[in-house]
Amino acid sequence: MQGEWLRRFDTPGPAPRPGAETPRLICFPHAGGAASAFLPLARALAPELDVLAVQYPGRQDRRHERPVDDLGRLADALTGPVTDQTGPYALFGHSMGALLAYEVARRLAERSLPGPAALILSGRGAPSAAPARYDRLRTDEDILRVVRLLGGTTPRVLEDPELRDMVMPALRADYRAIGGYVWRPGPPLDMPFTVLVADADPVVGVAEAKAWGELTTAATTTRVFEGGHFFLDARLPQVAEAVTTALGSAGVGPLAAAERR
Repeated sequence: MQGEWLRRFDTPGPAPRPGAETPRLICFPHAGGAASAFLPLARALAPELDVLAVQYPGRQDRRHERPVDDLGRLADALTGPVTDQTGPYALFGHSMGALLAYEVARRLAERSLPGPAALILSGRGAPSAAPARYDRLRTDEDILRVVRLLGGTTPRVLEDPELRDMVMPALRADYRAIGGYVWRPGPPLDMPFTVLVADADPVVGVAEAKAWGELTTAATTTRVFEGGHFFLDARLPQVAEAVTTALGSAGVGPLAAAERR
């Protein structure tokens, strides 16, 4: 447990070494997701990286809290916990989490606070003045249709009325947050971006993902994986390698440390 917003997982083998010398990866889950979505990645990256995952209100150990349905409020609330971290860090966001990671990085830059060494943006096209496909969903039926399309939730959960009722409040809030998000033009960020996208993602095309490169003055690397929207677990070794490479290119992490030796 890392305060109200961040979770650290137990991992097999040597534990990560929290401290100024160990780079941190702060992960932002997808719509309807929870911190545990990043447990496999945390285990794959330990002990070289200290992985923390954001726990949004309204799920898992915060299930009795009211979910937040405004992406700007979520980004404001998360800026403080991110800046409380010591040492080098990077932000990783998947789907809705990519927007949140980006907006947190923007807030840090606007306030001249220490920002991430790198931004890793997964399963989401770059924001623009026009809303993305499937962002503005008006009914539960629309949300469930898109969730089934994306394939991130076990069909048993969606078909069981009792289980479905448990997950719907968080899903409704998250899709209201996405649907209400309006990108505001501003200065580009100055840290490198690594963009992860799947070749068969039904809602994000490779060209849309590559457009993230227009929002930073630093280098952008795009990695295309086989699979659908939720490729992170299916391609876990490759995703872990992409994260390690991204941090190494930014001058932090195990690859950068090896190069300095």
